[in-house]
Amino acid sequence: MSAASRARAPQRSHRTRETRQSRQRLQSRQTRTSRSRTALLSAGAAVAALVLTACSSGGTSGGGGGTGFITSSDGIATVKKSDRADAPELSGKTLYGKQLDVASAYQGKIVVINVWGSWCAPCRAEAPNLVKVSEDLADQGVQFVGINTRDTSTGPARAFEEEYKVTYPSLYDPTGKLMLRFEKGTLNPQAIPSTLVIDREGKVAARSLQALSEAKLRKMIDPVLAEK
Repeated sequence: MSAASRARAPQRSHRTRETRQSRQRLQSRQTRTSRSRTALLSAGAAVAALVLTACSSGGTSGGGGGTGFITSSDGIATVKKSDRADAPELSGKTLYGKQLDVASAYQGKIVVINVWGSWCAPCRAEAPNLVKVSEDLADQGVQFVGINTRDTSTGPARAFEEEYKVTYPSLYDPTGKLMLRFEKGTLNPQAIPSTLVIDREGKVAARSLQALSEAKLRKMIDPVLAEK
């Protein structure tokens, strides 16, 4: 082998190692990207049902079939006290950046959860009714909490609350993760807007998947308020 050939051999070997390392790094990045994409697609699929039923002015909810709840003709689903499921952990930051854990903050109270978005016309229609009833029942141990979802920033949601003079807190849940904590087959929120009534023991007692009039909202809450 000539001297020139011997000089080129280490260079080729070095370039081969660099090429192999570059390929390995590329494959590693592609694997990580693929895993991230798969995780995102899975999360998107989980929220798909919610998106499809978002912002509905009316709706029905199922009952029977072993679910333990009954839906009346006005779309309000209820379940008797002995069959109620525990509400999931609902915690996080509010629209104004404060940390809120619903169960610990409002232990022993009836909690009315309203899922809403500032972009949702039926949510705007029902907002004055929610505000009025929340103020009327505040001294009876009833606490309202909003879950704001699918607002990409808190600005429009804050403007919504200012417009309708909403005084109760709302958790900021832009991707719907809090809603997905409710188990299937229970009184879980499946549309925007949705309203749930959680009894004093932290169990879900009633649900509506539509914008509520003041009368319907009171109809949901009153039976739970009367419980001993």
